[in-house]
Amino acid sequence: MLRRALLAASASPRLRQLITTAPRTRAIVDSYVAGETADDAVRVTRALHASGLLVTLDYLGEDTTDAAQAAAVADEYVQLLGKLAAEGLTHGGTAEISVKPTAVGLFVRAGLAGQDLATQNIVRVCAAAREAGTTVTLDAEGSDAIEPTHRILSSLRADYPDLGCVIQASLRRSEADCRELAGYGSRVRLCKGAYNEPESVAYVAKREIDLAYARCLKVLMNGAGYPMLATHDPRLIEITGSLATLAGRSADSFEYQMLYGIRPAEQRRLANTGVRMRVYVPYGADWYGYLVRRLAERPSNLALFLRSLGSKS
Repeated sequence: MLRRALLAASASPRLRQLITTAPRTRAIVDSYVAGETADDAVRVTRALHASGLLVTLDYLGEDTTDAAQAAAVADEYVQLLGKLAAEGLTHGGTAEISVKPTAVGLFVRAGLAGQDLATQNIVRVCAAAREAGTTVTLDAEGSDAIEPTHRILSSLRADYPDLGCVIQASLRRSEADCRELAGYGSRVRLCKGAYNEPESVAYVAKREIDLAYARCLKVLMNGAGYPMLATHDPRLIEITGSLATLAGRSADSFEYQMLYGIRPAEQRRLANTGVRMRVYVPYGADWYGYLVRRLAERPSNLALFLRSLGSKS
């Protein structure tokens, strides 16, 4: 119940205003967001890389409705990739990029059709990533974005076979999507899901979501692609390791992923075992929706956050 309430709050303009103007919100935000600029993102990437961790970077923002803003988001990613490459942080996929199709125009209604506009901007980012020596992953969004995102993925796979995508296990369709996308060379990130979806399209109970994740995980680990397992759940991490052994997977044939600021000691522990451990690092000024979804995933942080809202200093 609390999780669904928080997910609903992520779309509330009134709560957005309250939270983004609270005196001590910044201290909480800094625990989960690298900063507001590309230089902040590079700084955090450099530090994580020094600890033996891989990184995927997300420039925060989604549901862009203006074509010029969508192009500006793509520009930001191109510039970020140039900065990362200049510091040697893209070699071997050390740092890659996560892009939300709605941030680069998927739902723009004026001018070029949204799917075409998003595809055009994603191609620009993919080309810059290829030049930098790294990859791009199309990030998870609400269920209404899934079909057009998969169409974009399909249309670009011939030119960019390493273009990855995200599957949200909480959605009822996801096991079938995993079977479709688990082919040779595919890169699929599996997460639980962080959007407020109706029960007609998504599992709601934690146990149902966990079981769905385990089913999707088994499909991907037994497939021919490169699974990217995004979870902080100790039990699911243990299951991943067991499935890797049973499937005869080498340590470089899959990776774990966790969010920046959550279980950092576990991130380092996994990396020290020799497996690939990637940290999802968001940056940018449009952090509200992301932060509230993180609180929904980890409600134990809510009390600390609410105390910060009442602070006068």
